[in-house]
Amino acid sequence: MKSVALNAAPRVLGRRAGSKALRSAGRVPAVIYGRQAKPQNLEVNAREIGDLIHESASENLLVDLAVKDDARPKRLALVQEIQHHPLSGKVLHVDFHEVAENEKVTIMVPVETAGEAEGVKTEGGVLEHVLFKIKVRGLPKDLPEIITLDVTHLKIGQAIHLGEIKAPEGTEIIGEKQIPVISVSAPRTEEEEAAEAAEAAAPGEVEMIKEKKEEGEGEAAPAKGAEKGAAKGAEKAPAKGAEKGAVKGAEKAPAAEAKGAKPAAKPAEKKK
Repeated sequence: MKSVALNAAPRVLGRRAGSKALRSAGRVPAVIYGRQAKPQNLEVNAREIGDLIHESASENLLVDLAVKDDARPKRLALVQEIQHHPLSGKVLHVDFHEVAENEKVTIMVPVETAGEAEGVKTEGGVLEHVLFKIKVRGLPKDLPEIITLDVTHLKIGQAIHLGEIKAPEGTEIIGEKQIPVISVSAPRTEEEEAAEAAEAAAPGEVEMIKEKKEEGEGEAAPAKGAEKGAAKGAEKAPAKGAEKGAVKGAEKAPAAEAKGAKPAAKPAEKKK
């Protein structure tokens, strides 16, 4: 990877308000960190960093950073991360990772394809990009910005695995050898697509129906229980009252009869 020159300056303004002021002035807040020194806040020209990204094959950039009025004015650094505005795409923040020329580092390198796969062209297959980035380790100036794979020979059912990719000179590819990076699969039939769509939609529909059913049951159950309880109470109340009254009446009846009955007449005395 060829290094490119980039100017920077120590950043004085911090926090959100300071970052907004920098961006309004055409500057971009940045930070640099590494083994050799503590993290330091920097600022770079928005147009300069934008042009570098635009002209580069990827956002993997190796820069010769010239820091104005600093004790260490020259630094070699890799662009570790770039934050973009979600709508405008403008650069909002840049992270630099300071490295040494003789220090091996590992970065994520984008993978692109070249040509049209035979399985796609003649058999109607589908080219699948399994991995969009792979890990590459090496000295900073040996690292590639991008890795391009020729896929013209791939037929349906074939793939390019990680172990089959030739690493750029002076570097090595990190990862399990059998992992597929690019593959060609058979085209899906309408029945398979319909079945997958139905399978994907089925759990949601069942869940919705179940939820509605539970809500319906939750509303109906108390009413039914209340009605049943009321009816049961209505049935039991008279029976219980009647039974109690009957028992009470039965207990009182003999007493009433005894109270209302006339005393028995004395037997007539026999005449002598």
